[in-house]
Amino acid sequence: MAEAEPDIDWQLTTWEGARREQLRRWAELPLERIILALEEMEELTNQLHQPPARYDSK
Repeated sequence: MAEAEPDIDWQLTTWEGARREQLRRWAELPLERIILALEEMEELTNQLHQPPARYDSK
């Protein structure tokens, strides 16, 4: 017998619905996890703003 597929919340398939869900999930995180995530995002931003390393082809 085939498994029943879960119901799809079609409101989450729009840009606005996805953003709303993202904010809802973010609000459920404990403060410690939020701070850790912000620190990781800052670290990634700093890495992406650095000029690329040059390779010497000898």
